[in-house]
Amino acid sequence: MTNGRQRLQDRVAIVTGGAQGIGGATARRLAEEGAKVLIADVDAAAAAANVARIREAGGTVESLTADVGKHDDIRGMVEDAAGRWGRLDVLVNNAYRVQNPEASGGAEEVSEGAWDEGMDVLVKSMFLAAKHAVPLMRRAGGGAIVNISSVHGLLTAPGALVYEAGKSAVIGVTRQMACEYGPAGIRVNAICPGHIVTERIQERMWDANPGGLRFFEQQYPLRRCGRPVDIANAVVFLCSEEASFITGQALVVDGGLTIQLQENLGVHLAHYIQEHPDTQLPY
Repeated sequence: MTNGRQRLQDRVAIVTGGAQGIGGATARRLAEEGAKVLIADVDAAAAAANVARIREAGGTVESLTADVGKHDDIRGMVEDAAGRWGRLDVLVNNAYRVQNPEASGGAEEVSEGAWDEGMDVLVKSMFLAAKHAVPLMRRAGGGAIVNISSVHGLLTAPGALVYEAGKSAVIGVTRQMACEYGPAGIRVNAICPGHIVTERIQERMWDANPGGLRFFEQQYPLRRCGRPVDIANAVVFLCSEEASFITGQALVVDGGLTIQLQENLGVHLAHYIQEHPDTQLPY
């Protein structure tokens, strides 16, 4: 809150992938700050659960089943928000899902179809969402777009060509759009999260391996991994008037992960394993 007033009072926002995880927390925080929120997600049941949670807290929210890998769905979500509330002020491009096993690996392993599918969801979706959202933001006198990238958009790892390339491209798309639409009062920024322990990641990775999570957290100067609300808070800031002179930036929200020398980190982790020999490693 700022001066006791909700920072996004009566703004209209779309959050893709807003059912749970980073998107779910972002939808809740935007609503807490007074925005009217449309959740666009492929998981209708999870979206409905988040809608109920937001309404119970007094927020204004609706949901729409949409796949950001499909142009018609992207156009439909923008039209839905405008039809309900007559404007659009905030677009959070967060959704990501690539289930094709052929998207894993390097250039030798990734299939052309899996590459295309990954780029559709990771990058093309942001271009298409802006195509339909920007005219409404112009009409409203400005707006804010936040694209969710990753620390993988800054530092890359083997075995994930599609993800690394896509998240890197998100930053480039963000910068170009910031230049393109700044004169219209539309700010475009990206956020680069570190490891965020979402509901699904907790269930799939850490419920059965709490020691591995504790080890993983030692990679971070703050000695913890991120929570969805950590990213949601950054989104709210970038969409608020407090960030009115910030555009074209890739805001790193990673608990300090990317500021460390690997040599020093390796020494620290070696000491940690010596002190905690029963640690079950995550890899």
